[in-house]
Amino acid sequence: MAKRKVSNPLALAVMALLYERPMHPYEMVSTMRERGKHESVRLRYSSLYSVVGALEREGLISPRETVREGRRPERTVYEITEEGRVEFLDWLRGLIREPVKEYTQFAAGLSFLPALRPEEAVELLEERTRRLETEVREMRAKLEAIMKQGLPRLLLIESEHELILREAELRWVRELLNEIRSGTLDGLPGWRSYHAGAEEETGVEEAR
Repeated sequence: MAKRKVSNPLALAVMALLYERPMHPYEMVSTMRERGKHESVRLRYSSLYSVVGALEREGLISPRETVREGRRPERTVYEITEEGRVEFLDWLRGLIREPVKEYTQFAAGLSFLPALRPEEAVELLEERTRRLETEVREMRAKLEAIMKQGLPRLLLIESEHELILREAELRWVRELLNEIRSGTLDGLPGWRSYHAGAEEETGVEEAR
C-alpha cells in the first residue's frame, strides 16, 4: 500500500467529511459522533486539531472561511483541496481493495499460549469469553440505538463489521475452550507434559 503524507486514520475521517462538504472542526466532531464514527476511529479534540494542521500543511485541505455563531468563538471552516480529493480516494480504494496483516495483541498472546499451564489458559480464555459476551451485547445495543435514529445502514457498515468480527472471535474462543477441556486439541498432551516436567524440575531445584 502506498505511503501516505498523513497516515493517521483520523486524517482519513477528516478528509471524508470534507469530501462531503466544508466543515469546521467542531462540526466534524459532532457529525462523527452523530454517525457513530468515533467507535471505529479514535476521536479526541487535541488529536483532531493536530491532524487538521498536518493536512493543511500538506496541502490536502485548506481554510475556506471564518464564521461566528452568536457569542461563540470564531471557527475556521475547511474544505478539501483537489490534491486532497485524489489522496483521499486513492487511500480509501486501497483500504477497501487490499487485505493487510493486522498485528493484534490477542494474536500475539495466542502465539505464546503454551507458556501458560493449560488450566490457567482455560481460566483466562473463560474470562475473555465473558468479556466478549458483554462487548457483543453492548455493541449490538449501540448499533440498534443508532439505527433507530434513522441513519441508513450504509453509514454504519464499519460498526456492523466490527460486531461480526467480535462475534466470530467469541465463537472461535468457545470452540478452543471446548477442545482444551475435552482433550481433543492437537498438541495438548505435549503441552501438559512440558508443564508437568517444568513443575517437577522446579520441585527438585527447591528441594536442593
